[in-house]
Amino acid sequence: MTAEPHPEAATLLERSHRLGADPRNTNYAGGNTSAKGTATDPVTGQDVDLMWVKGSGGDLGTLTEAGLAALRLDRLRALTEVYPGVEREDEMVAAFDFCLHGKGGAAPSIDTAMHGLVNAAHVDHLHPDSGIALACAADGEALTKECFGNQVVWVPWRRPGFQLGLDIAAIKKANPEAIGCILGGHGITAWGDTSDECEANSLRIIRTAEQFLVERGKSDPFGPVVPGYEPLPEAERRARAAALAPVLRGLASTDRPQVGHYNDSDPVLDFVSRAEHPRLAALGTSCPDHFLRTKVRPLVLDLPPTTPLDEAIARLKELHTAYRTDYQAYYERHATPDSPAMRGADPAVVLIPGVGMFSYGKDKQTARVAGEFYVNAINVMRGAEAVSTYSPIEESEKFRIEYWALEEAKLQRMPKPKPLATRIALVTGAGSGIGKAIANRLVAEGACVVVADINADNAATVAAELGGPDKAVPVTVDITSEEQIKTAFDQAVLAFGGVDLLVNNAGISISKPLLETTAKDWDLQHDIMARGSFLSSREAARVMIDQNMGGDIIYIASKNSIFAGPNNIAYSATKADQAHQVRLLAAELGAHGIRVNGVNPDGVVQGSGIFAGGWGAQRAATYGIPEEELGKFYAQRTLLKREVLPEHVANAVFALTGGDLTHTTGLHVPVDAGVAAAFLR
Repeated sequence: MTAEPHPEAATLLERSHRLGADPRNTNYAGGNTSAKGTATDPVTGQDVDLMWVKGSGGDLGTLTEAGLAALRLDRLRALTEVYPGVEREDEMVAAFDFCLHGKGGAAPSIDTAMHGLVNAAHVDHLHPDSGIALACAADGEALTKECFGNQVVWVPWRRPGFQLGLDIAAIKKANPEAIGCILGGHGITAWGDTSDECEANSLRIIRTAEQFLVERGKSDPFGPVVPGYEPLPEAERRARAAALAPVLRGLASTDRPQVGHYNDSDPVLDFVSRAEHPRLAALGTSCPDHFLRTKVRPLVLDLPPTTPLDEAIARLKELHTAYRTDYQAYYERHATPDSPAMRGADPAVVLIPGVGMFSYGKDKQTARVAGEFYVNAINVMRGAEAVSTYSPIEESEKFRIEYWALEEAKLQRMPKPKPLATRIALVTGAGSGIGKAIANRLVAEGACVVVADINADNAATVAAELGGPDKAVPVTVDITSEEQIKTAFDQAVLAFGGVDLLVNNAGISISKPLLETTAKDWDLQHDIMARGSFLSSREAARVMIDQNMGGDIIYIASKNSIFAGPNNIAYSATKADQAHQVRLLAAELGAHGIRVNGVNPDGVVQGSGIFAGGWGAQRAATYGIPEEELGKFYAQRTLLKREVLPEHVANAVFALTGGDLTHTTGLHVPVDAGVAAAFLR
């Protein structure tokens, strides 16, 4: 049975959840909170003073006890006696480990000293947009005084670390009337004798700053709207975004593959329509949490949204080349022999006037959060420009944060990426059966999946089961419709930035003898499987070619594409059509690095939508057996005497796309437990 957290820790978690639930208070995973209290030392039985503080990583809104670090205050504060000075302050992070109380819990963060050295029972360090706006204003110190009087103290920019903790502790001691401080270029810190008092002080600073910016600020801090740069109408805007998304993802993935996120919220569209956005975007973000995720500055298209698409794409490629050159120069200006290697020169954020913002990361959540952080940065710039001039920290300081040895160590501790990390898959017929199993396997291996199905409820259910929009999104599509397929791929690229993997799985089967097979039966099966696969593959190829990142197309064909069985002319013929599409497209698309392969299952009865829809009863009647015995019947006619399940087909899809068969295209993999008559010749 799990022990209940210490009362002070429990109160801290409750406060953290309330603060972290409101984006006005702090950004995702931004800031940290702490509480001090007394507990019994299990060794001596004596009371010991402890501090519970949010550890490295994690998010205040979802913080758990496991995300807290518990430290002995006497040992933590004794570190001041051995502190070697600001030039060696990074060494103190390792020393925090020797202050831990008990086992388990999170690793102490760089901000631990800020919480432990400040003489207050409860401390909050947060990154509210309103507080950072003051922190990044050219005359932030004077504005802080004007806004708060003596209750909130200005702290000049200092990189997070032990010295900043000492500075804030000294400032609190020297200003007993203060409830907190504005940290230049960074955020806010507040304190209190009780958890409620600390939370109230944090909210007082945040809300007072918000009100000050509104009442004191000018109404158009970003300048007038530039004629021609207004947001496109929604349908036109999203169509333009879908056309640009694969190209942009390819550019942003020059150094390493990235997942994308699209944001056309009002703050973004307003910012990129205004006269001052080029100047402000070039200044970059400021709060360390921001530019660690957004890079030092975004790439900004300098053309109106009505520019012909090919001209806009050509200009984006020019700007991308210039961005990479500039980023390389930024790295070389500030790197020292001890600096980590450059992590990549591609932008993490791309701004397109009239269209919106594209952001990128190693997975969907990282890409989405990067975009959210840039919206935070827009809010900060708006506030700072409303009352002053936006003045972020120096570029050299940004570099010290971005290429901090401690940040590099954190990155090196990250788990190894899964085999399909950064891959984006669209699976047709994924609402049930084989398609659902394939979608499950792809997500489990790190891919983002678009669950495409004609049944909207099934698609939505599967996407939710797979983890929701950071892992999987549903799209409703009848794959016999060119328009619906185009729409499905547009939804895919807007959700994740592009498509790397198409699985043509959707199917239907009607089992009848030749003389009972109608033209309607024939047309329906060919429309769904042969025509639908062709249309889906054509749209996938367009996206993949625009991305210039290669890709995979997998056809879930059938043993019937090889084997001639009775009473099955329409289904088997269309499966043979699919099988030859594999060979034809492998030959055509190889020049673009796109591999095309097939899987030939047989007898997949369990969980199959086709079998449940009447195919099972028809095939059982053909073989003269009860329908419930069909799976076992199919198994007994195989060489291995094993029943084939949807998961076995999913395994084959992963084998073809997981990274080991990089030089394989035009292949059909049997997943039939061994049907000799269907051996490839």
